[in-house]
Amino acid sequence: MDDLFADQQPAANVPLAESLRPKSLDEVVGQAHLLGPGKPLRLAIEAGKPHSMILWGPPGVGKTTLARLMATHFDAEFVALSAVFSGVKDIREAVAQAESIRAVKGRSTILFVDEVHRFNKSQQDAFLPFVESGLLTFIGATTENPSFEVNSALLSRAAVYVLDSLKPEEMAQLFERAQRVAFPDIVFEEEARERLIGWADGDARRFLNVLDTLRTAAHAAGVETISGEFAQSTLAQNLRRFDKGGEAFYDQISALHKSVRGSNPDASLYWFVRMLDGGADPLYLGRRVVRMAVEDIGLADPRALTMTLEACQTYERLGSPEGELALAQAVVYLACAPKSNALYMAYNEARRFVEQDGTRPVPLHLRNAPTKLMKELDYGKAYRYAHDEPEAYAAGENYLPEGMREPGWYRPTDRGMEGKIAEKLAYLRSLDKAAKKDGGKR
Repeated sequence: MDDLFADQQPAANVPLAESLRPKSLDEVVGQAHLLGPGKPLRLAIEAGKPHSMILWGPPGVGKTTLARLMATHFDAEFVALSAVFSGVKDIREAVAQAESIRAVKGRSTILFVDEVHRFNKSQQDAFLPFVESGLLTFIGATTENPSFEVNSALLSRAAVYVLDSLKPEEMAQLFERAQRVAFPDIVFEEEARERLIGWADGDARRFLNVLDTLRTAAHAAGVETISGEFAQSTLAQNLRRFDKGGEAFYDQISALHKSVRGSNPDASLYWFVRMLDGGADPLYLGRRVVRMAVEDIGLADPRALTMTLEACQTYERLGSPEGELALAQAVVYLACAPKSNALYMAYNEARRFVEQDGTRPVPLHLRNAPTKLMKELDYGKAYRYAHDEPEAYAAGENYLPEGMREPGWYRPTDRGMEGKIAEKLAYLRSLDKAAKKDGGKR
C-alpha cells in the first residue's frame, strides 16, 4: 500500500500507490525488523498459522498491505472495515459474511479493521466472541498507542507488531522501483529526488502520491527532467506529515518539554520549529510553554512565567509568522533559565495531603471577626499583625491548624532566585526557633 510495491506496469487511472502494491512479502520495502529472514512476523506467516494481531505504526508504512498479503498467503477471505465509517451493524454483517464463507467455501476470514483505535469499547468488544471461536482472525491497524486505545481484552488476544516509518535509503529504493516501472521516460535531478524523500517523511503512500502528481504535471508541461524547483512549484506546499491528534504529536511535545528541562536551547528550538512546521497550533505550544515555566523553573526565575504569558499575548496580537518569534524567544529563555521543580513538587505534596486528610478547623487567632458575636467567641484573638512586628515578621507565630506539624513541602533549591528565597526562609526559621526558646510566643 505505502512503503510497498510490485514491479508491474500500473493500470490507467489507478493511483500509483495502489497499482504498485506488493504481491508478496519479498516485494515489501521496509519493516526488515519484522519481515527479514528469521524475524517474528515472517516466521509467524511462514508457520502457516494465522493469528490475531495489532499493526501499530504511522501512516503509509504498509499496514493494509501486510494484512492483504497475509490473507493471500493463508488463502483466507479478506474483509476490511474502517472504524471511521463503520459501526456495530457493519461488524455484524462482517461476521455473517465470515460464517457464510466458512459454510459455503470452507475458508477462514481475516477481518481487517483500519484505525481500530476509533472504535469505542463496546464496538471493540463485539469482535471478542468471534475471535475466541476462531471464526475471525482479527488484524487491527492503528497509528495510536494500543496500550491506551485498544481494550485490554482485545489486546490480550492479539500480538502487537510495531511498524516504522521508512528510512531515507528505503525511500530511495522505493523511488528507483517507481521510476523504473511507472515513468522511465522522466529524469529526476538529485535535488528533486532528495526533496521528495524529505517531503514524504517516511510515508510511502504519500511519496507515491507525490510522484503521481509530478508525473501528471510533467507530462502536461512537456517536461522530461524534473528539477528541485519544478517539484517545489508543482507541490506548492509543505507535505511533512504531522498528525495533530496522534502519537507523533505527543511524542514531539514530550521532546520539546524535556529539551527545555534539560537546558538545551538548540534542541528546544528544533522541536518547537518542527511542530510549527508540521501544523501545530502556535497558541497550543504557547500554553505548553507556560506550563514549563511553572513546572520546571518556578521561583528559580519568576520572570519565566511573565515572559511566556507575554509571548502568548504577543502572538495573539501579531499572528503568524511574526508572533511565532516571541514564542521562540520564550522557549529559548526557558531552556537557558535556572531550573527548579520545588514549587511543582510542593504543590503536588500539598494536594495529596489535603485529599487524604480530614477537615481541620481554622485556628481562632486566624479567623476574621467582623461582628461582635465573633469577637466574643475569640475570633481573631491574639492575632499578631506582621507589619507591627520587628522586620515585619511575627516570629514564632503558627499559621497551620492546631495539631498539624510543619510539613516542609516547599524545599527551595540553591539555583537562581530560589537560592535567595532559601536564604530568606532559613533566616525566618531561625527567628522562629529563637522566639520559641525565649518563651513561647505562639
